[in-house]
Parts: sequence; C-alpha cells; structure tokens
Amino acid sequence: MSKIQIWHNPRCSKSRAALKVLEENGIEPEVVKYLDVPHTKEEIKNLLKMLGLKSARELMRTKEAIYKELGLKDVTDEEKLIEAMVEHPRLIERPIVIKDGKAVIGRPVEKVIELVKE
Repeated sequence: MSKIQIWHNPRCSKSRAALKVLEENGIEPEVVKYLDVPHTKEEIKNLLKMLGLKSARELMRTKEAIYKELGLKDVTDEEKLIEAMVEHPRLIERPIVIKDGKAVIGRPVEKVIELVKE
C-alpha cells in the first residue's frame, strides 16, 4: 500500500474528519502536525504542484487574521506568498492529504476518499 500523509491540525474539525475517514478505510497515515513542523519554501512549492494549484493564494486561508494583518490581499509576488506560509503556517489550508505525488485539500472530505481510492 502507498504511503499516505496528512497535514493535520487536531483543533480543526475538517482535519479530524479527514483523519477519521482515512482510519475508517484501514489507512494509518503519517500525521504531520504542520503547525508544529516547519516547512521550507521548496516543500510548499512542491505541495502546490502536487495539488495542481496555479497560485500560492489558492492554498491560503484568506480569512485568517494574520492574512489581513500581513496585508497579503494586495501581494502578487508568489515568492512572498509562499514565504508568508513558511513563516506563518496557520495560513496553510487544511487538511491536506498526500499520496503517490498527488495531494488534495480535504474540503470536502470526499476529496480524501477519491484520492485514497485511486
């Protein structure tokens, strides 16, 4: 079976639901508490590719207070957006499930099921 990883925030109900779906399907994923584990710009760039996203902003939680505090709404430089996520991981959307070089944001949780059934 392929290794499956989840970028998880235990305080988030959607993240807990995604983890539960994986476990209910007999999958014991590698759980990465991404708020506690620092990530590099290269890891974020790689994640963007796996997710098939065109812009770093698509991976960001734009309603977070820190997004507004940093004035990211007006930032168009992709490198600066990625740097913001490295510095402030709370900006990263969650949960993210990774399998075989592909990834999904687990909102809705059905996306997680589709990925693991591939």
